[in-house]
Amino acid sequence: MYASLPEEKFPVPPVDLRYLDQRFYRRRVGYPTPEEPGTIVVDTATYYLYHVEDGGTAMRYGAGLGRAGFAWSGRGRIAYSREWPVWTPPQEMIERQPELEKWSNGQPPGLDNPLGARALYIHQGNRDTLYRIHGTGEAWTIGRAVSSGCVRLLHHDVIHLADRVKWGSPIVVS
Repeated sequence: MYASLPEEKFPVPPVDLRYLDQRFYRRRVGYPTPEEPGTIVVDTATYYLYHVEDGGTAMRYGAGLGRAGFAWSGRGRIAYSREWPVWTPPQEMIERQPELEKWSNGQPPGLDNPLGARALYIHQGNRDTLYRIHGTGEAWTIGRAVSSGCVRLLHHDVIHLADRVKWGSPIVVS
C-alpha cells in the first residue's frame, strides 16, 4: 500500500513507516453516517478523513490538519482536483514567511512542492476557500496539527482518494 510509485510523473518513494502510527494507515472501516456516499468527512478531533461509501462503510485516511489559528471547518464541495499541481502561496503566507516570495508566481510541481502528488480544491458556493486536500511525503506530520489549514494526506493516500472522488462531491470538516 505504501510502496514506491515509480509510474508517477515524479516517482514517489515508499513511505518510511517508522514515522507513521499504524492507526493512520488507510483502511476501510464501518462508518454509519447520515452523509451521502461520496461525501468526504474530515474529523479534526481524530485526524481522520473519511470517504463515505455505500453500505455503512468508508475509506479512512490519516490526515495532518491546520495548526492553531489556521484550521478551517464547515461544509463545501470538491470543485476539482489536479495531478502534480503548481503551488502559489497566498499573500498572507508570504507576509508571515518572506522566504516564500520566490514562489509568488507559483512553485513548479514535484516532490518538494507543498501540494504534492494531488490537490483537491475546496469551494463554498462559487468561492475558492484556498484550502486543499493535498499530498505530502512527510509521514511524521500525519496525525498532527501542522498545516496552514489544509488537509494533508500521504502522497499514496491522496492519489488513492483523488482517483475516487467526483468533482462536486460534498466535504464536511468538523
